[in-house]
Amino acid sequence: MVRCFLIHTVCPVGALSAGESRVLYSRLFGPDEVVLSKQQREFTPEERRLLQKEKVSVVARRVRSAVSLSREASGRQLVDAVPGDEALVLLDADSGVVRLRAGDPFSEEMSVLWLGVQSLGFTLACEPHDNLLLAEDILRNLTRHCLDNLHMLGQGSEVLLKSSRIDVLLSRLLPHGQLLFLNHRFAQSLEKEVASSMAK
Repeated sequence: MVRCFLIHTVCPVGALSAGESRVLYSRLFGPDEVVLSKQQREFTPEERRLLQKEKVSVVARRVRSAVSLSREASGRQLVDAVPGDEALVLLDADSGVVRLRAGDPFSEEMSVLWLGVQSLGFTLACEPHDNLLLAEDILRNLTRHCLDNLHMLGQGSEVLLKSSRIDVLLSRLLPHGQLLFLNHRFAQSLEKEVASSMAK
């Protein structure tokens, strides 16, 4: 089961320090770890929200670091993309997996898959027993739909204003955090369903 999906920055943003990453969208799945842990049951809802926000920030910072290392190692320079180049940009995206130890930041070990597309990072945090090939396929599919339908590569693209449309994509492609095996026919019907919901 997927524990969270994130869209965040992987390149420096003016208001942030060099090593920081801004989380633009996050969605958590599964049980709330704070409610389940005995020592943290006394937290107020606001303290729980802040704790979850910090966990998401830790994941985003780790992925940002991994993307930076990957880009430095490859020696490739980022070329600014224009709207309409989404398919090419996705093919050229950096990708990888980061393993998070138990307790840092989640209570159990996690595998974090990421795609670095231009200045954006798309990230899935999965449980260690999940099928990572399937998770990567779903992450690429989600990223493709976000780039194609929500035009996230253009100047002034406000991901924060498109959160309800991202929620619709997640409900179709990653329902309740469950990784779905997609055969060809089901994938085609899902594509039509997503296209019709994005057109609204």
